[in-house]
Amino acid sequence: MTRPARPLGVYVHWPYCARICPYCDFNVYRDRGRADEQSALVGAIIDDLTAQAALTGPRTLVSVFFGGGTPSLMAPGAVAQVLDAARRLWTPAPDLEVSLEANPTDAESRRFVALADAGVGRLSLGVQALDDDALAFLGRDHDAAAARRALEIAAKAFPRLSLDMIYARPGQTPEAWGAELREALSYGAEHVSPYQLTIEAGTAFDRAVRRGRLTPPDDEVGAALYDTTQAVLEAAGFEAYEVSNHARGEAARSRHNLVYWQGLDYVGAGPGAHGRITVEGVRCATEAMARLADYIRQVAESGRGFVDLEPLSPVAAAEERVISGLRIWPGVTFVEVAPLGLSPEHDRIKALVGAGLLEEDNSRLRATPAGRLLLDHVVRQLLV
Repeated sequence: MTRPARPLGVYVHWPYCARICPYCDFNVYRDRGRADEQSALVGAIIDDLTAQAALTGPRTLVSVFFGGGTPSLMAPGAVAQVLDAARRLWTPAPDLEVSLEANPTDAESRRFVALADAGVGRLSLGVQALDDDALAFLGRDHDAAAARRALEIAAKAFPRLSLDMIYARPGQTPEAWGAELREALSYGAEHVSPYQLTIEAGTAFDRAVRRGRLTPPDDEVGAALYDTTQAVLEAAGFEAYEVSNHARGEAARSRHNLVYWQGLDYVGAGPGAHGRITVEGVRCATEAMARLADYIRQVAESGRGFVDLEPLSPVAAAEERVISGLRIWPGVTFVEVAPLGLSPEHDRIKALVGAGLLEEDNSRLRATPAGRLLLDHVVRQLLV
């Protein structure tokens, strides 16, 4: 009897944006007058996927995720080309999940039906806020009215809809945030990713904080907003299956993100895309060239977007499992983290269990709800 091929996810990075948001630290470029470059990039992504398929061998394709940047700016025909290549290179799972990130601008909303026809079944919509002042502060190029229109269109065009929302904005109160979140949920999304605003180094917000022009909410306010997030979503029937992701039932969970959190293999294609693939029994890291021109040239010269496979040591692979696996309720088995010398009897494990941050479990390492709230601290304690 033939064993089923191991699961695989594909991440495609489309780096173009109509506007660069002040909190963004992703590998992005302004989407202006780049038609020839974008056509070349589509070809390079397909060639890159082809080369990496030769490395992975036969696999079951469980998810394709178009991220960015703003992949809803891709021509729907280009999305279809990339999807056709991925389905040809690997065996699609019967329930293959195809996700694409979008913004609620009117220009992008007009493309939703065409993107669905191209094969996208799950839209991840970057609503971020339903308040005009908040959207202006976040540097978004849509207003609240456009967000509401996009929500209505997306709910009709795609069988699965996910929303991204940002909270802990300056001056935001738990009451206002709760009302805003409940309104967003009223459009019928099955999945919500509420992110607490973080100030990333090198961003416009980082410079504003250092110059004293921006003061983020303090920890007490941030905690109150977090508690409001959990209460509103739980009351609406959503489960917090991951630190920042909530789904209305198991079927609504992001299969692609679970590929990351469960330590499965995934191919990354596009400028700066990361991947993790197992080659001849060794888990390897890939990182594509970040600059657009470098990526396209690298693929033209070698067939793939990264220079070298980077074999991960058993310790490095185990550290990644701790970092990603503790984000979800099942956690990781002690067998997976054995190279780190962690066991139920380890002093650091016992201390974190005693502090109520880890579950007492002889077979798995997993965080409690309180531990997931302080996950960075938990991980630092485990990986010292």
